[in-house]
Amino acid sequence: MARPANDLEMYDAYADRWWSGETTWLRTLHNMVPARMRFFDRLVGDWRDKTVLDLGCGGGFMAEAIAAKGARVTGLDPATEALAAARRHAEAQGLAIDYREGKGEALPFADASFDVVVSCDALEHVEDLSRVLDEVARVVRPDGLFLFDTINRNPVASFVAVTLAERVLRMLPQGTHDPDLFIRPADLERALERRGFEVGPFKGLGPTGLDRRGDVTFGLVPLTAVNYLGSARKRRAAR
Repeated sequence: MARPANDLEMYDAYADRWWSGETTWLRTLHNMVPARMRFFDRLVGDWRDKTVLDLGCGGGFMAEAIAAKGARVTGLDPATEALAAARRHAEAQGLAIDYREGKGEALPFADASFDVVVSCDALEHVEDLSRVLDEVARVVRPDGLFLFDTINRNPVASFVAVTLAERVLRMLPQGTHDPDLFIRPADLERALERRGFEVGPFKGLGPTGLDRRGDVTFGLVPLTAVNYLGSARKRRAAR
């Protein structure tokens, strides 16, 4: 039986294999981290001692990459078992990451708590994007950054991310995505500007090669038609 679209239970179902390298789609997620970090590094500069929220952290791929650069990282996700896997792996690596269970629509943090909020492969899964963006705007400090990647909303993205990746190539579990939740860059830009952000240029994120296992590797690509990376800086209040 096919799983329902946007089936978030899979993150807990695969938690015990998150870091094992035995599951293709998790290796694919892990392979996206270096490209994301190269893009984000140019924007942040020095991560050391920055307070960072990894929103939708799953089992901790991005959180660990950021923590390894010296940031003080908090990871938030609703997937209990994935968080448990993240905690175990971070402890084994000697990384002090504060993992918490919760949803982006109601962040359990005080106003202006973070220098940077990062959200990768998450915005296209949330229940209420408007509320999530409200919460991001609330918890990021003035002049702080919101860094993200997500999936464009158009027929090409639906074909690549759902038909091809889930049903044909089986790179992702069937039911991972609901195309109705994908986000057009222009819509996201307007939503962030309304919340006091200055939005930077969007960049395409896509396959650029294969590694020695035959898995896809990723980098910046010319088109934002499918996956895209972006940044937004919270404006300081006018005096």
